[in-house]
Amino acid sequence: MNLFDALRPWTQVVLDQVPDLQLFDAHTHLGQNDPDGMKQTGEELVASLERASARGAFVFPFHEPDGYRLANDDVLAAAHAAKGLLVPFCRVNPHDSPVPEAERSLDAGAKGIKLHPRAEAFTLDHPNVLSIVALANERSLPVLIHAGRGIPALGLHAVQLAEAFPNARLILAHAGTSDLSWIWRAAADLPNLLFDTAWWIPADLEALFSLVPPGQILFASDAPYGNTLISAAFQLRWGLELGLSHDQIRSIAAEQSLRIAAGAPLQPCGPAIGERERAPHLLLDRVAFFLLFSALGAMRGVDPTEMLALARLACDVPDEIDDAPVFAAIRGLLDDYEEYTAENPDSRRRITFLILAATVAKTPDVPIPAEAVERRSAPRSAAGRSA
Repeated sequence: MNLFDALRPWTQVVLDQVPDLQLFDAHTHLGQNDPDGMKQTGEELVASLERASARGAFVFPFHEPDGYRLANDDVLAAAHAAKGLLVPFCRVNPHDSPVPEAERSLDAGAKGIKLHPRAEAFTLDHPNVLSIVALANERSLPVLIHAGRGIPALGLHAVQLAEAFPNARLILAHAGTSDLSWIWRAAADLPNLLFDTAWWIPADLEALFSLVPPGQILFASDAPYGNTLISAAFQLRWGLELGLSHDQIRSIAAEQSLRIAAGAPLQPCGPAIGERERAPHLLLDRVAFFLLFSALGAMRGVDPTEMLALARLACDVPDEIDDAPVFAAIRGLLDDYEEYTAENPDSRRRITFLILAATVAKTPDVPIPAEAVERRSAPRSAAGRSA
């Protein structure tokens, strides 16, 4: 099974809902030496973007334990070869004379800076971080900051930096998930504090799309951990489910990132829509729960078979209920997961089916692909019958 062929209809059905919707990926990596074993070449990234018909991507080095000078040059070379499809960011380590390297890379063509507080073990109140953001402020450049777990006071320091340096565009990666519980309230008053969507947990993405002004949200995949084509399938469903306007979804998907890439002023796109009361969908919520447990288990090497069996049973609803096609589409994604896993047992990408299926369970008002609807009348899988 080809993963992209299987999931492309799920991306296309989202793109079809918004006229002239384009994609620009605000978070991608290049490199061969990251200690976690992930690798990606410029050619591979370009092929992935072309598969998604994307307008481009911000790109920066993976973690390089031996320093970033050569890695930054490699990113600049890849961007040059890509003829505008890749927008290069340099990556610097605040512990290792970062300002000279940032200035060198920016003068050579880099359009932004990447910081990774966890990989390089620093906090955003480090004096050299202030110097880096001051440089970005002078040049009105973006600084993309890893904002996952394990970074003390990241949100507080990010807000302080955004206040002190209003011309720097600070992008908190991974939905700012480490501090999303409160930082959304500060974001409304800081238009230069942005958030990328390189994340996957439905509750976090729902909160991001609800509580942060849409002009401050940038679509992103975290490639090669994620993928531009597939990330659009489950991330942008939230904009549709929550009722964002077409203009707001276009801003998130590409337009604001394209302004940043061009060095143009940021353009607001209305206030956050806020938390909206929606009746819970008890049956689909059960499915989403089992699927999220399955995905988390698979990520950590735990056999998800039992949880997936429960997810299948949770999809066994009466045909006459309104959302029966959604349950059938989720069963189809579970069939695809099993087929793909049988052919690719060691692939990290196999959990993509589970992430998408969990998202579909939480976004039942968004259309599903015609191919998934047609599966409703097909016989259920042997796994589903024996669960």
